[in-house]
Amino acid sequence: MNIRLIEYKDNSSIEHIIRECLIEFGGNREGLAWADASMHDLYHYYKEPNRAYWIVEEDGKVLGGCGIAPFAESDQVCELQKMYLSKSIRGSGIAAELLQTALDFAALHYKQCYLETLQSMHAANRFYRKNGFTLLESPLGGSEHFACDAWYIKSLEH
Repeated sequence: MNIRLIEYKDNSSIEHIIRECLIEFGGNREGLAWADASMHDLYHYYKEPNRAYWIVEEDGKVLGGCGIAPFAESDQVCELQKMYLSKSIRGSGIAAELLQTALDFAALHYKQCYLETLQSMHAANRFYRKNGFTLLESPLGGSEHFACDAWYIKSLEH
């Protein structure tokens, strides 16, 4: 498997994967990534300064991805966004590689990394805790995903 930056041609493939995952975990509703205006064109959304989105691919097939963007226009806190993987590669170890790629980029631009998810995504919650994220009692101010019910933060300073 290969991790690379998103290309324009990846837009429909990664949108399909994200939507499949959201349906799988009951996240196909308002207040979650499902309703984000950027879902149809992640390539251009992540072309802005201090943003990036990485694709996991194998044999030319998109199998997942994740992104980093400023949280609520902050220059100190970024958000890990839209980290979703196809069922076929979950448990393969690629998620840790993908996350590290994103956090390495984030550490160049931000002091903290925030993320929002659903408690029903049990494996994802375990994964974030295992990778140094701390569970918060409530979302940071400025959150657009009002339907999320689990919030995490991680310091990027060494």
